[in-house]
Amino acid sequence: MNHKKCYSIIFIQIEIENCPRSFVNDYEWNKFAGANKQKTDINLAIKKSESVDYQVERYRMPQQYDQIMRYDSDVLVANEDWSLCTLLSLKDPMNLPVFLNHIYYSKAVFCHLIQCHSSLIEYCGEGILFLGPSGIGKTTQAELWNKYRNARIINGDIVFVQETPDAFLGWGTPWHGSSPYCENTSVPVKALIVLKQAPENSIRELTGFEKVTAVSNNVFYPRWLEGGMELCLETLNHLLSALPVYELSCRPDEEAVRLTEEAVFGGSE
Repeated sequence: MNHKKCYSIIFIQIEIENCPRSFVNDYEWNKFAGANKQKTDINLAIKKSESVDYQVERYRMPQQYDQIMRYDSDVLVANEDWSLCTLLSLKDPMNLPVFLNHIYYSKAVFCHLIQCHSSLIEYCGEGILFLGPSGIGKTTQAELWNKYRNARIINGDIVFVQETPDAFLGWGTPWHGSSPYCENTSVPVKALIVLKQAPENSIRELTGFEKVTAVSNNVFYPRWLEGGMELCLETLNHLLSALPVYELSCRPDEEAVRLTEEAVFGGSE
């Protein structure tokens, strides 16, 4: 059966032809299912081989493709602007979200969106990004804010930040790493918090080169995309010029929440 599925992520629409049944039924991705406009931005077909002779698979491919990418044992081909993509018969369905992230970012970066390794919460109508490598405690800090301040967790691991004329918006997306949290919503970002594990809690605002380094180390860069790095760095520069960045050395406890709240919001509500 040809499972066709459409996803609207922020304002970019992806249509997948021959979508695996396991993906069609995925609860988190279904939060982003549905079309929000007539035109599809990205068409992705998962192509089945036309024949297999002596374990060699044969495919017919349109001539407009001009780039080939491989992840693990799976292969993606795409046209120049990433609007038309084909995955050869998937060997591992778990690779599909990886390719989708790659394809999506190739469009998103041109819309002033950058991808950050962070969790995102909404508190009193404003967003806080917790940045850091895997295992540093991004999801833990988000959960502490949920427990002690009733904050909403929008995403636990991968967040897209969009530059708009009025604010920088943090967006939830279907990509969420090992964290279970991903919501289809956005919030204006008030501050970025770079996490550091420590035996005692403390927080300080970062400035200058230290601020740039701390945040840039947690941004995914579209190095494969011509002009993508420059666009990403331009958006990142605007973000760092507009918003404060703090380094939170912390334990996983309520005091870490209180210190961050006082620094970012000027005290408890």
